[in-house]
Order: sequence, then structure tokens, then C-alpha cells
Amino acid sequence: MQILLIAATAHEIEPFTAANSRVDTLITGVGVPATIYHLQKRIHQMDYDFIIQAGIAGCFSNEMTLGQVVIVKQDCFADLGIEEKGNFTPIINTAFANKDEFPFVDGWLVNSNEALSKNRLPKVKALTINKVSDSELQKQQFIQTFNADIETMEGAALHYVCLQEQIPFLQIRSISNHVGERDKTKWKMKEAIENLNKEIQILINDLTN
Repeated sequence: MQILLIAATAHEIEPFTAANSRVDTLITGVGVPATIYHLQKRIHQMDYDFIIQAGIAGCFSNEMTLGQVVIVKQDCFADLGIEEKGNFTPIINTAFANKDEFPFVDGWLVNSNEALSKNRLPKVKALTINKVSDSELQKQQFIQTFNADIETMEGAALHYVCLQEQIPFLQIRSISNHVGERDKTKWKMKEAIENLNKEIQILINDLTN
């Protein structure tokens, strides 16, 4: 099986790449535009049977443990929309878009690959944003609108490209911090990356054996 492992930054998957050379990797850069561009460019150069996106994430719930690793079952472009008088409406819920037009299902980019259902890790809803901040208003808008578990800056880009190109994929994330917490002394970055890379190896072993 030809697998491509992608991440926004090299640091997030460095423990895995330092010990493995048989899996192709791609560092896309941070954010949706960079992820879409570099991923599309690579898959037009080479054929892959499976694509894995790995990285850290912020979580909305205090019930989630920092350092915990999860698999994303659905994602969305959360901050693409209209904000008026403190109220946010996703573009997918307006007349400018169809929330059920492929690859969307009720506004979500859903991964229905059987590898997801077979994986033992918790399955979560994610949202993808362009601006990470400590804004309590933004946090509450996202909670009320999407009821998601985690946020990242690239996940929906993976889902969008792979669903369009019909390439099986998984998004695996490790929780480094709570959404809105910008004091990095309270983050668990080291633990999150260590746990993430252990699970990357397990996931790839499961896919290739």
C-alpha cells in the first residue's frame, strides 16, 4: 500500500519521520490554502492508496484530556461565513451554497472510510479555522453553531481534497491545548506530539499488515 503522511509542520511528525523512511511524507505548511495546494500538487505527481494527515489540535471540551489522540470523522470550514451583530452564519447555511452538494453532507465533510470505523481511537467532530485566537465570542459561536470537539487549521482541506479525488484518508490529531487558551505554559505540546507519533506508527502498521 502506497501511503502519504502529511502534516502542517515537520515538528509534529518528526519522531515518526526520524525513525521511518518507507512512508512518503509531505509538509504542507500551515493553513487551508497551503494544504490544498501542496496536497493537490503531490497527488497529481504520484498515486497514493491512502493519505494520513497528522497534527496537534485544540479541544473545546474540558472532558478531553490534553495529550489524547483522536480520529476525525467529520470536518468543516468553520469560519467561512457571515458575521452580523455578534451572530455568525456559516456560508454553507446561506443561499450562497448548498450544504448537501458533494462533497458536503449537511454542511460537513464526512469520512466514511471503513478504516475509520475499525480504528480504536475516539471519533470526533472537528472544525477548521483560519484564525486561532483567545476570543471567547468566537469560541462560543463555534460551539453553538457546530458543537465540534476539536479545531485545527488544515483538517477540512484534507477532507475536501480527498473526497473530491476519491482517495481514502484519515485525519489523526492529538490534543495539545484547550481552545482559547493562549498561555502555552498550560499546553501539553510535548506529550501531544509523543502520543501522536506512537499512534501514527500503530495506524500505519494496521493499514499495511
